[in-house]
Amino acid sequence: MQTRKYLANSLTTRAIALDEDISQGYLCFMATSPTVRFLDRTTPPHIATLILMAGIGALSLNVFLPSLPSMAEHFGVEYSLMQLSVSAYLATTAVVQIAIGPISDRYGRRPVVLGTSTIFILASIGAVYAPNFTVFLICRLLQTAIATAFVISRAVIRDMVPQEQAASMIGYVTMGMSVVPMLGPALGGSLDEAFGWQASFWVLAAGGLLVFVLCFFDQGETFTKREGGFSAQMREYPKLLTSQRFWGYCLAAAFSSGAFFAYLGGAPFVGSEVFNMEPSELGLYFGAPAIGYLVGNGLSGRFSITVGINRMVLLGALLAVSGMALLLLLDLLGISHPYVFFGFMISIGLGNGIMLPNANAGMLSVRPALAGSAAGLGGAFMIGGGAALSVIAGFILGPDTGARPLIILMLITAVIAVLCALWVIKRSAVVEDAT
Repeated sequence: MQTRKYLANSLTTRAIALDEDISQGYLCFMATSPTVRFLDRTTPPHIATLILMAGIGALSLNVFLPSLPSMAEHFGVEYSLMQLSVSAYLATTAVVQIAIGPISDRYGRRPVVLGTSTIFILASIGAVYAPNFTVFLICRLLQTAIATAFVISRAVIRDMVPQEQAASMIGYVTMGMSVVPMLGPALGGSLDEAFGWQASFWVLAAGGLLVFVLCFFDQGETFTKREGGFSAQMREYPKLLTSQRFWGYCLAAAFSSGAFFAYLGGAPFVGSEVFNMEPSELGLYFGAPAIGYLVGNGLSGRFSITVGINRMVLLGALLAVSGMALLLLLDLLGISHPYVFFGFMISIGLGNGIMLPNANAGMLSVRPALAGSAAGLGGAFMIGGGAALSVIAGFILGPDTGARPLIILMLITAVIAVLCALWVIKRSAVVEDAT
């Protein structure tokens, strides 16, 4: 309990310290962006609304993780079956993100967020009162509706500002929301001890209600509907799906984030079986990548406009490769310690924090009229590919392997991300020469 309180307090302090940077950075956008007035639905949404839209989905993924054992006991199922509430959630999220992008490109951002947040609220309450595991799992999968808020928050940003500014603004939004996955498990564990596992789902229902109310009063529609209806929209899809730049950005983001998902799948084993760490100690170390991610998002917000998104994508990928290459070298030299292993994982978070906002902005800019579709497809690739790498990480680790197979897997994915970034830069130069 003391460890949880220490972790929560330290992370909260770090977030508050960065709040001034977020506010100052956001002022830079307002000089060239549409007028934004908080709680005025005739203007685009405020940055606080965008952060909440992105953050509630992250909270839904991990706030209840410490409660999985007690939830399995409550429903009378095996722990492995209870884990479907995580793996099946990720798979359904990938499908939802693919579907919701085209819908938001057709009908607008605002009605989609209001509708899906309503589904999320009802599903969260349904999970609390579920009479059995089957009903609970159905409600849990319906909660994936909130994943649309993260997709649409990025599409809204691209609706508002040009490409480089979009990368910078996404960086500030994700920096603001990145404290959620760091604090979520600590919050869920405390709620479970005090009130039972149901408390986490009441918190999610309240968060969904807050998203609905805030978006109702603050989120003005940013998408401009085009003439020609759905058929005209569909005729644009081949241009997106055949764009080498789109797939370059998409795959760079997927492999870069895949290294982090591999960490999620393998680091618990490494901590408990290789380093013999207690759960409370492992929880303290486990958040190391999130520290790097927070800093990386801040750097994206500060420098994406001046440096350019393609060079930022490459820089993020190179930082991740450098960290994993050094960690592998130390492991080959026999230098193995929790400080070393988890310390170098900060480089994965730092690389993702720099790369992902810029890669996402690049995806959305290939065909701005299909920004929602691009955001959904890119998000599906990141989550789907990440889930697969998480499973692979679990299979390649064993009692006698140590941490090396996981390090190699993460290094390989990071190297592929570098190759995709170089591909994007090459294709961008070709496009510029052609114009």
